[in-house]
Amino acid sequence: MSGHSKWNNIKRKKEKTDAQKAKVFTKIGREITVVVREGGSDPANNAKLRDLIAKAKSLNVPNDNITRTIKRAEGGEKDNYESILYEGYGPSGIAVMVETLTDNRNRTAANMRHYFDKYGGNLGQSGSVAYLFSEKGLLLLESDAFDEEQLMEDVFEAGAEDFDLDDGVCEVVTEPGKVHEVSEALTAKGHEISSAEVAYVPSTRVALSSEEDLKNFGLLVEHLEEDDDVQDVWHNLENEEDLAI
Repeated sequence: MSGHSKWNNIKRKKEKTDAQKAKVFTKIGREITVVVREGGSDPANNAKLRDLIAKAKSLNVPNDNITRTIKRAEGGEKDNYESILYEGYGPSGIAVMVETLTDNRNRTAANMRHYFDKYGGNLGQSGSVAYLFSEKGLLLLESDAFDEEQLMEDVFEAGAEDFDLDDGVCEVVTEPGKVHEVSEALTAKGHEISSAEVAYVPSTRVALSSEEDLKNFGLLVEHLEEDDDVQDVWHNLENEEDLAI
């Protein structure tokens, strides 16, 4: 299991300042633009858009923002975004995967290299750390009153591979292509889906004990997440709770 790293990411994004929230809204807007162009603007016929709208709402993006972004994408917004996945190592060999959507790959590549170099890591080639991760569907469910036995039954009947329940948050793992199918099945069983998307889940995790390494890795993650072109950051740090971000 991923140890609730995704849930930690979402909580951090929810707790950001207004200026930082605006940046989160912009990033979600880029994702929406891309999936509308790929599959149309009707969530009923575009599973990726449905899941992305759920993700946007989980991050407190206002409905008006979501609607405006979809309409702009329908109207043929001029910006063309390219999806690029960067891989590298942080301090003491922590593996990092960075998902980006960019309209200028040279700018994005230069920024990625700068962040890794500055904070004790190095940007790698394609495939340099991907083998340490598995692409999985991740769904987050929230409730103050989960019945664990019933939840287990519902999760596996929905076609999921695994789940982890902790402090009112259930993290459900699926095959990448079954995110929407499992999400729909769990929703039909009365569960509230906070987030549903494809993620990179590490096969093994590594702990950092050095305060300097923890500080540098926290700064690396912070700067990556603040970059306008970065959509998500995945890593295999075990003691993520020790990061001061």
